[in-house]
Amino acid sequence: MEDANQDILDNITALVGEERDLRERSTRQMGLSDSERARLKAVEVRLDQCWDLLRQRRAKTEYGEDPGEARVRPADEVENYQS
Repeated sequence: MEDANQDILDNITALVGEERDLRERSTRQMGLSDSERARLKAVEVRLDQCWDLLRQRRAKTEYGEDPGEARVRPADEVENYQS
């Protein structure tokens, strides 16, 4: 099961890198194209989903449940969490 967690973390790392690149490009170019803005939003949503999935897996492990039962939740669900 640790391999699955590592895969999620690797995905997070790649997405964070892409997000950083897009934000730097936005600063250098004084904005992003429509497609770049859409991609940035998609990356942000996917990051939220990955973090949520990792939290679910860790919670299930902590409480003796099968982390393999954790599922990616819909974007509108993870995007509307209250801190």
